[in-house]
Amino acid sequence: MTIMVFGVFFVLLALSVPICFAMGFATITPALIDPAFMADLQFVVRSMIKGVDSTPILAIPLFMLSGAIMATGGLSKKLFDVFAVFIGKIRGGMPCAVVVTCLFYGAISGSGPATCAAVGTMCIPFLVNLGYDKVFSAALVATAAGLGVIIPPSIPYIAYAMVTDTSVGSLFIAGIIPGCLIAIALMIYAVAYCRIKGENRERIEENYRALRDKGILAVFKEGFWALLTPVIILGGIYSGIVTPTEAACVSVFYSIFVCLFVYRTIKVKNLLGFFRQGVKSYGPLGAMIALAQGFVKLMVIIDAPVTISEFLSSTVGSKIIFLLLLNILLFIMGMVMDVGPAIMILAPMLLPFARSLGIDPVHLGIILTTNLAVGFVTPPFGMNLFVAAPLIQEDALVIGKKALPLIGTYCIALLMITFIPAISLALL
Repeated sequence: MTIMVFGVFFVLLALSVPICFAMGFATITPALIDPAFMADLQFVVRSMIKGVDSTPILAIPLFMLSGAIMATGGLSKKLFDVFAVFIGKIRGGMPCAVVVTCLFYGAISGSGPATCAAVGTMCIPFLVNLGYDKVFSAALVATAAGLGVIIPPSIPYIAYAMVTDTSVGSLFIAGIIPGCLIAIALMIYAVAYCRIKGENRERIEENYRALRDKGILAVFKEGFWALLTPVIILGGIYSGIVTPTEAACVSVFYSIFVCLFVYRTIKVKNLLGFFRQGVKSYGPLGAMIALAQGFVKLMVIIDAPVTISEFLSSTVGSKIIFLLLLNILLFIMGMVMDVGPAIMILAPMLLPFARSLGIDPVHLGIILTTNLAVGFVTPPFGMNLFVAAPLIQEDALVIGKKALPLIGTYCIALLMITFIPAISLALL
């Protein structure tokens, strides 16, 4: 039965059926074949409704809404100016400032493509104007934007928590150090690239002086409210003042306050448009989450986790080999599937066996998310590649090829995260 369900699912994916429909049809296939099967259509619908009748799920649309408001509010530009004024003068400093901007903006948006669009729209033309290669600039932003789902608050962390009954707050806290480690790895590559390829130091110095002439205090004052966003969200969760769902609600009100009254980059009449956009963005994801709940219930009924655990136990006896194979599997799946759906499908299947090997559920969630985030820049379907491509009027595959060394650097940090659990669990 397990083979049949997954067979139907992957055949439909191969036929380019949307993941949502492929998952739904695979879920009801056993009942279509055997009307007496207990997981009939009514059971699936009840599982879907019960699965989304959850407080933590409210955090997803709320974070998506606050991210959309802050993206329009121009927070990425203010963040970049703050980081550029401090590190922009050193060799490779401007590309490093872009990476740090992606890191901080990821703590606002919770989405890789959203981070790529918001930061890329501003930073890619800026880097090109400073003399950096346009394809390198786009590849750097596309890769660094993957931090949007690693650094908390992250929508995939919430999805993982829902299907594995893991603490959202623990996942958020655990994602901080891995996100920073990957950012440092990308910055090291950026500095090495600039030393080898060279920079237009005259143009960079000119731009840096213009930024410094505004005054460090003035630049910091402009970016203060943007910098305060992750502090409020993560600080509130870490201190226990608010839950992740309450933090998401706070982020919406904070984004409206900052963009409406402090920066004045949006107007009251724009808010209804943001609410509509939030509903449209969350609609497909909400359907996916609901169907994933039905799919997970079906997996339990047909003993899929037990079957997979027994298969892995008989073929993989080592924790190291399991983690290596897992990384390879996730890397391949990330090429053809988005982070959220892949996590909702794989996590319930892999968690029982991972626990038997002594792998902490929170650590597994970080491994899954950081691994699948590479898929944002891996051809042929890397979403960030297609977001960045129009910004430089270039083919997405060209950017993907330029991103290969960045992906290699990312994977070095990924292996450290995989095999050194303390990187993820140190703050818990």
